[in-house]
Amino acid sequence: MPGKQSIDQLSISLADVAAARERVREAIYYSPCPHSQMLSALTGQQVYLKLENLQMTGSFKERGALNRIALLTPEQTARGVVAASAGNHAQGVAYHATKRGIRSLIVMPLATPLVKVTATRGFGAEVVLHGANYDEACDEATRLCAEEGMTFIHPFDDAMVMAGQGTIGLELLEQVPLLEAVVVPIGGGGLIGGIACAIKESRPEIRVIGVQTARLSSMIAARAAGHPVTLEPSTTIADGIAVRRAGDATFPVVERYVDEIVTVDEDEIASAILVLLEREKTLAEGAGAAALAALLQKKTSLQGAHTAVMVCGGNIDVTLLSRIIERGLVQDGRMIRLRIHLLDKPGALAELTFLIAKYRANIVDTLYNRAYYGVNLGDTTIDITLETRGREQVEELLAAMTAAGYRHSRVV
Repeated sequence: MPGKQSIDQLSISLADVAAARERVREAIYYSPCPHSQMLSALTGQQVYLKLENLQMTGSFKERGALNRIALLTPEQTARGVVAASAGNHAQGVAYHATKRGIRSLIVMPLATPLVKVTATRGFGAEVVLHGANYDEACDEATRLCAEEGMTFIHPFDDAMVMAGQGTIGLELLEQVPLLEAVVVPIGGGGLIGGIACAIKESRPEIRVIGVQTARLSSMIAARAAGHPVTLEPSTTIADGIAVRRAGDATFPVVERYVDEIVTVDEDEIASAILVLLEREKTLAEGAGAAALAALLQKKTSLQGAHTAVMVCGGNIDVTLLSRIIERGLVQDGRMIRLRIHLLDKPGALAELTFLIAKYRANIVDTLYNRAYYGVNLGDTTIDITLETRGREQVEELLAAMTAAGYRHSRVV
């Protein structure tokens, strides 16, 4: 196993994960982990999807939140809890605190989508909107925590939060007897740290693979430096794992137990969201689809293994989802925009559309231009957005256009 930390340096153990499971057993959904024939064929592995997007709050986060809440002293319970989050952790803390009659105060960045703010309030939390990003929201949560004497529940850098997330690992060992590998998204490291501890301490031969967004690969940076480092801010559709600095508690656990960490880019994540939605009828947010993206793009060293893939959350804004679907269609070659030069004469457009129809592509948008893009007098350009069956059909259509004398280029 990578890393040189001794077990004495680690913040959690298998016993902590087992104890967490007993605490959360009655309140957490034992999420299914079905085998996917379609994804197995696409990836060359035996793929099992661990559907944590089916939890009450739409993500795995409530496991760790509940385990931490269950360990509060009577005095801490009376004072309440504070968390900083832009989404999933906020809802997990709010839901389980409210169920136990505990006050919860959640600080969310000002730019948090209304749907997430509304959901968090709906689970019973007091929501404070503060700061331009998570870091500023966290600073305010820390201030309020000290001011009001409440208990801060960190989204990942807490041993008992990590142990709560690790209960997923114990379930995977039961659900997939032939398990050979687990692929898990990484943000701050709480999820993969807990799962890796549970699995490696039970069956060390199972490989644990982490996946980060290429825009914020903070755990990879921490491994390279030998300690957590803070990255520059960046935006990503995988906002649930957009963490600038790996956790101090999670990093040693990841170093000891995680075999490999890979990255995926924005288009690869978008494509994975689309595959899950279209082929598996499963809704995943960006972070929730990152693990599958790594398999679909052959980013890991796994070959032919019985592999569990975390679909860790499904809380996605519908407007973002529509953009992701469109982006995924572009990435898969099923939507393309072409810029085509035409003679500005009657019938020119009809001839072009006849050719497009012959190759069974569907026109969804057009835009004429006579003044830009270096158009000659007497000519015009037309930008056409097409729906196709995929890259093979696109290449056939482009070859036919070239043969017919059309000058064309792709608009990106």
